[in-house]
Parts: sequence; C-alpha cells; structure tokens
Amino acid sequence: MKNLKTAGNRRTALVTGTSSGFGLLISIELAKRGFNVVAGMRRPQASEPLMKAAELAGVAGAISVVEMDITNESQVLAAVEQARTQFGTIDVLVNNAGGVWGGFAEEVPLTLWREQMETNFIGNVSVTQAVLPWMRKQGCGLIIQMSSISGVVGFPGFGPYAASKFALEGFTECLALEVKPFGIDVVLVEPGSYGTDIWEKGFATMQAPSDSPYRRMLESVLAYARSSASSSGNPQEVADLIGDIACSRRRCFRYMLPRSTVWTARGKRWLPDNWFKQILMAALKGNK
Repeated sequence: MKNLKTAGNRRTALVTGTSSGFGLLISIELAKRGFNVVAGMRRPQASEPLMKAAELAGVAGAISVVEMDITNESQVLAAVEQARTQFGTIDVLVNNAGGVWGGFAEEVPLTLWREQMETNFIGNVSVTQAVLPWMRKQGCGLIIQMSSISGVVGFPGFGPYAASKFALEGFTECLALEVKPFGIDVVLVEPGSYGTDIWEKGFATMQAPSDSPYRRMLESVLAYARSSASSSGNPQEVADLIGDIACSRRRCFRYMLPRSTVWTARGKRWLPDNWFKQILMAALKGNK
C-alpha cells in the first residue's frame, strides 16, 4: 500500500459512532498516534465524554466532532465534505457506528429488523460510498469495518444483529477486491462481546412476553451474554488493535479478539455443524 497522505504533519481519520464505547476509545487512540480525528456522532451534544477523555490524553486539539447519523445520507455527505475540506484528505475510515437489537426471530417486529439493517449495514455502506471517491483520487486509503463475532457465529436471541453483521462481512469481502487496484486497503475487525455500552443497550431490548415460549431460553442467553461481556477483557485492546492496523504497512484482511472469540470461530470452522450447535446450547444451559 502507498504511504498515506498527510494534512500538515498528521494523517486524517474519520471514525463513526464516537460518543461512547469502541468509537470513543478508537478516536483517542488514533489521535495519540498522530491522526487528525473527525469524530462522527448522531448527537454532538453527547460529545462531553469523548472530549474529556481527549483532554486527559492531551489530544483534544486533534479531535473534531461532527454531526453524523449514518442513516441520514445528507449528514453523511456533509460530514465527509467537512473532513475533506478541513484537512484536505481522508486517509482512514473506521466504520464503527451501530447498535444491537435482540430478541427471538418470531417475536421481533419487522420494524426493528429493518432498523437494525439500516443502522449496521446500509449506514456503513453509505459512509463507505461517500469516502471512496476521495480515497480513489488520492490513490491510497484504509477502510476498517467493525464487525463482530456475531458476523461469524449466529447466537440465539441475536438474529437481527447477526444478520446485519453477516451482511457487513459479505459486503466487505466484495469491497476489498473492488478497491484494491486503487491502492485502498479494507480490513475486518471482529471483537467478542466486550463490556461496552452497546451491549447493555442491546440487552435492554431483549425482552419476551411472560407467556413467550422462548422466555427460558432468553434468560439463558442473557446470562451467557453478560458473562461473556464481563470476562472478555478491556475494550482498550480493540482500540489498540485499530491503532496498530492504521499505522501498519502490512495488514491482514481479518482480525479477531480476544482469544476466546478466536477459539469460538475456529470451533465453528473445524467441528461438524451439529457438534458445534450442541456445544453452544450446552454453554447456554450452563449459564442459567
């Protein structure tokens, strides 16, 4: 890959979904590594945690907050134009914005299925489309897609979320081949369920009526998911990985962390399907 262009002495990164969680940590990490960071968020009035963290890290001057609801095409185009106008280049795009809608397939309203796909998939396509013309003209660039272990393994109770991440993975595999001739790298990052705000918000959506036939399984799923989120480690590990990828000259296409997530994915790849399903169901029962 060609050397990324610079704005002054700093490269420029556009990060979506930066008000909390991975997006906040990634923005700080990239700023610490010498990037101008354009931090997109749906509600700029929620930028206080990000800017306080930036001040503590000594990088507040490197972060610009921009209003950016990735499901609003006009906001996406305006944010990308602002970044390009302000810094002259967009070297790295981190498609991080998203949400978790949970529940069992029979019971989740179609409106929520559509909302999940619009946010986690179509929104990311929209931002990518807006950035690509500028990266292509530069002859270089890096797009980092924040996927999930749920883009590799489908867990009960996470149908909408897994569907959106599986879609993102397929899109990203196609995209990587399409833009490689133009000097643009595309990378997938697949974290496990680190304990960030997104999961607590997602757990709140996972409800079932008292007479639901899925209620007992839902309780097991929630117990398992909360246990996984609390034991997956420090979310800063993900931000550090993004920083390493952004600053590296040699990159893999797919990154997965933590170690437990790697083993889950390998289990699905290596074991017969029925065995793997039985192991998943046994793990859920063990967390009741």
